[in-house]
Amino acid sequence: MPLASDMSSVRHAVLLAALFVAACSTSAKHDKPVQKAAAKVAPSARVDIQQDATGFTILEDVQVSADLRAEYESAVRMLELQQYEQGIAALLKIVESAANVTAVHIDLGMAYARSGDLEKAEESLKKALQLNPRHPIAYNELGMVYRRKGQFTEARASYEKALEIFPTFHFAQRNLAILCDVYLGDLACALQHYTAYQQAAPDDADTAKWLADLSVRAKR
Repeated sequence: MPLASDMSSVRHAVLLAALFVAACSTSAKHDKPVQKAAAKVAPSARVDIQQDATGFTILEDVQVSADLRAEYESAVRMLELQQYEQGIAALLKIVESAANVTAVHIDLGMAYARSGDLEKAEESLKKALQLNPRHPIAYNELGMVYRRKGQFTEARASYEKALEIFPTFHFAQRNLAILCDVYLGDLACALQHYTAYQQAAPDDADTAKWLADLSVRAKR
């Protein structure tokens, strides 16, 4: 049986997913200058999901100033260095000017979760989903928050929503498998999603061991 080891939407084992720089960069089709602190994103903006061998990139059509982007990238670096208090403060300042940028709220949710403030993490991730209700990373992160809060039904629904939006999102596959295995005792669900995750990440030795253990337990 696996340890409770959730997988976040990250690259290279750092806090921030690859979406973050891209999400706050100026879209190529917006070539007009913008005023400082201007940020525009439709509440239900299209999510462009790109996947490669190391992770995912989520692109949003956002228009921001160069100064705001620099502030954002500085906040990202703080979080990568696990300077959560400073990073959260920087992101909250950005929210004052760019409240409708989904990625900033996802960053805040992830940072609050890493610092142990699950209530604020949930609030930030829900805000992200209000802005864009089809954001798989927000659902995956929210599922992890719910799992840590002991709200297993809500966690399952959140992971399943992430997979409904993006079926090959293997981080959510693994998280859902662990939830079903360790917390819900739903071995069929666990087997389905461990298998799906293993197909996407065949070099993960832990999952191979968990699948073998699960097969033994399922036969009892």
